[in-house]
Amino acid sequence: MSAHPELIVMLTHNDRTVENAREVFEACKDSKAQFWGFKEEPLPLAQMKELYSLMKDCGKTTFLEVVAYTEEECLAGARMAVECGVDVLLGTLFFDSINELCKANGLKYMPFVGTITGRPSVLEGTLEEMVAQANVALAKGVYGFDLLGYRYTGDAVALNKAFVEAVNAPVVLAGSVNSYQRLDEVKDAAPWAFTIGGAFFEGKFGGTFEEQVDKVCDYMAR
Repeated sequence: MSAHPELIVMLTHNDRTVENAREVFEACKDSKAQFWGFKEEPLPLAQMKELYSLMKDCGKTTFLEVVAYTEEECLAGARMAVECGVDVLLGTLFFDSINELCKANGLKYMPFVGTITGRPSVLEGTLEEMVAQANVALAKGVYGFDLLGYRYTGDAVALNKAFVEAVNAPVVLAGSVNSYQRLDEVKDAAPWAFTIGGAFFEGKFGGTFEEQVDKVCDYMAR
């Protein structure tokens, strides 16, 4: 694992993949980011497969984040991840059916924890509840967890740090990392990785998309 939290560049805005995701990736494929991904909506599956194939050809580690809450919808998203050949499935609520699908296909599974609703997602629940959920899933062999920390209705900074400390597995902090202050908080929490999508499309870190990606990579490596 890296000595610092790794950036996962998400080609998403408002929890949906942007229509020009391929063009954005092609313009940024030589940036410093190793981890790339997007959401299960709204690109057609054929386009998703082409983009993931391109990312793989460029040597990237790939992620699909599925924002769904019923077993049927979550399983459909997981099947997309398998068909696209991604490295890591982020999101979905934990279901045994998805866990078994991921195991059978060599896919790392990092489900959500907590009580999640809406799109963009909102996270509720207590730290104790989330850690208990995580430990049950870990006992069943998941790789790690997708924590929507900055979508939390409570103290996000405290939750992020406490959850990472309490859970013996990789954690991705996903959603709404949109400032250098939050990057400092992410460094302090020390998860395995974190996602940025919308903030890059909104220019929150200054410059072109690629310049922002490199700025964040450099900042985290300091």
